[in-house]
Parts: sequence; structure tokens; C-alpha cells
Amino acid sequence: MVYEYEGKTEKDAIEKAVNELGLERDQFDVEILETQKNSLFKKGFVKIRVHIEDGKITENKVSTINKKFANPVPQGEFEEKLIVFIKEVIEKMGYDVKVDVMFREEKKIGIKLESSKSSILIGRKGKNLDALQLLMNVYAGKLGHEDIRVVLDTENYRIRREETIVRLAYTTADKVRSSKNSILLEPMNPFERRLIHTTLNDIPDIETKSEGDGLYKQVRVFYKGLC
Repeated sequence: MVYEYEGKTEKDAIEKAVNELGLERDQFDVEILETQKNSLFKKGFVKIRVHIEDGKITENKVSTINKKFANPVPQGEFEEKLIVFIKEVIEKMGYDVKVDVMFREEKKIGIKLESSKSSILIGRKGKNLDALQLLMNVYAGKLGHEDIRVVLDTENYRIRREETIVRLAYTTADKVRSSKNSILLEPMNPFERRLIHTTLNDIPDIETKSEGDGLYKQVRVFYKGLC
């Protein structure tokens, strides 16, 4: 059996494999697939492939892991149409792209883009990627799958952005607590706003509320007692 993992360093990627597989380090072999050093515009990462002998993982564990590591090849007509659609859209924009299935969950599918122009596809604060993702979901609805949410990602932007938003939430809460003045954050999409709300929800002296209209609203963080 073969699985792939990615981390900031080789050690980080291996630790993810150990935790996910429930094995000791000496129970599997590691092949380094790709290494990227930190640069001005890109964060470094290491991608590894883990080789495991048959029988070292229980069938139930294999089933759980396989749900997280999707076959990148589209399965069925719906997935094939999704892949072809987004590939054609991006190529018509003038950019090269490789499109794979990233994960499959109940009522959700993840699509991964690989392109030499990933930074452009992401756009400022992910707005281009959000727009492409919205387009994918509209198309999925036209195919009769309104109940399935399509998540579009490239260069692990979604994960990196989520980490940034969580750090921003805690930093803002500290500033509000110190100054007793509310802070209005930058406009965010619904997922990012929800992340701010849930991150700070359990902090007793801090409250949050969304303000504005449209898709990109702002979140105000304030000390309890302020309006």
C-alpha cells in the first residue's frame, strides 16, 4: 500500500504519516517525492510517499485512510465533467493547469489545481480562487448536484489561509482586550468569517458580529459591554 503526505519539513511529513497510519516509523519506508525551499513568494514544503507492507494495517484502518486519500482520477461522469469544465475555464484564461480530485466526502468533493501560475489563480487574499470555486459550484448545480459542495484549492492555499485567519482572530482578541476598543476586520468570505466566529466563540470576554452586505462582509471583534 502506498500513501502520500506533505509537511513543512521531512520530519513534519513523516509525523503526519505516523499519526494517520497508527504505525511506528520503522514499520514503513519513505520516498521523498518533492522538496521546495522557502522563498519570498512561496512557503517551503516536503512531499513524501509512504510504502507499507500488506497486513501491517487493519482493514478498518485502511478504509478510514482511503476516505481521506482520494484516487486523483475522476470517478464517474459528474467528476469528469467537473474536471473538464474547470480545466477549460483556466486554459481559456491563458494559464496551464493540471486538475485532480483531492478528496471525496459525503456531499463534498475537493479539486486540486497545479499550475505555474498558481499565485494568479489564487489572487489577492484568495478572491480569484473563491470566484473559480463559486463557478464550479454553480456548474455542479446545473449538472443536478446542488447538494454537493465543491472545494477548489491550489498550493495548499486553503490550509495556509485558515491558519492565517485563526492567528488573526487570536491576535485581534488580545488587542481588543487590551484597548477595550472594537476592531473591524478586513472583508472576508463566509467560510473565513465563520472561522473567526468559531475561533473566538469560547473566549468569555470577547464577542464577534458580521457587518455589511454582499458576499464579502466584515467581522467586528469587541470587548463584552461595548456595542
